[in-house]
Amino acid sequence: MSGSVRYQPDWSDYQRYRPVILLGVGAFLLLILVYTGIYTVQAESQGVVLRFGKYIKTVEPGLRFKIPFGVDLVEIVPVRRQLKQEFGFATSEGSTNPTQFSTEQSAERSMVTGDLNSATVEWVVQYRVREPKLYLFQVRDPGLTLRDLSESVMRTVVGDRTVDEVITIGRQEIEVEALASLQGLVDRYQLGLSIDQVQLKNVNPPLPVQPSFNEVNQAQQEREQMVNVANGEYNKEVPRARGEAEQKIQASEGYAVKRINEAQGDIARFNAMFFEYQKAPEVTKQRIYIETMKEVLPKLGRKIVIDEDASQILPLLQLSTDAARSSK
Repeated sequence: MSGSVRYQPDWSDYQRYRPVILLGVGAFLLLILVYTGIYTVQAESQGVVLRFGKYIKTVEPGLRFKIPFGVDLVEIVPVRRQLKQEFGFATSEGSTNPTQFSTEQSAERSMVTGDLNSATVEWVVQYRVREPKLYLFQVRDPGLTLRDLSESVMRTVVGDRTVDEVITIGRQEIEVEALASLQGLVDRYQLGLSIDQVQLKNVNPPLPVQPSFNEVNQAQQEREQMVNVANGEYNKEVPRARGEAEQKIQASEGYAVKRINEAQGDIARFNAMFFEYQKAPEVTKQRIYIETMKEVLPKLGRKIVIDEDASQILPLLQLSTDAARSSK
């Protein structure tokens, strides 16, 4: 084209800006190196390092370095955080675990007991990640697998008991047995988890029979209350009766000892008297007579002793009566 001028690049400009371009490229590469080669593992977690998708090692919390540019990848697993799964209900606020609750809550909590009754059971499983390698690579989805195992274990344990045991007296036993069974299954499937607790929440009969069941529970509570009151009265009266019986027994034993001692004393006294009687019968007989009269005569009151030949004692009696009146 006539009159047109083609632009010819000036290589001197490239030479002039070459250090700046190289410095920018170097800074960019260094930035990528730092961004892809340095990572931090939080205090409650562990990091699982993968190199081209293959497990290499597990690292503890802190600032770490890996081969950059996607050669090494790191999976952060919260091993020191307690996780939980809810069954039959959902607490969505603040939940960080994607498998914490399910959308099929009504189906989860509906169960059949061993006596072919229905019950709605809500429970919570609290667990921790014990082995990050197994947790990440042994099972495709360990969270959902744990939910399935938990539901299976709870239905088995509840199915072995009556509805009264499930709702009232058997809750603690169910929790202990479910925890042991669930931990056994988790170890068998190598999920890399540690089950801390299985806790029952709301356990109720189905809605149509809840009023009747509440009446039965109220009657049982009243029965227990009456039994407790009766036991209290029993515990109050029986010890008192036992104390009175013990007191009477001790008094009787004391009286028996007293009577035995008195009898033994009488025997000893009689033997001593009989011994003296054998030595001097007349003297002993006279002494016994005198001692006996000494005891008997004071009990007779006033006595008048007269001679055998006396024919009249009335004046004497009259005098004594008049003297008694005058003394008054």
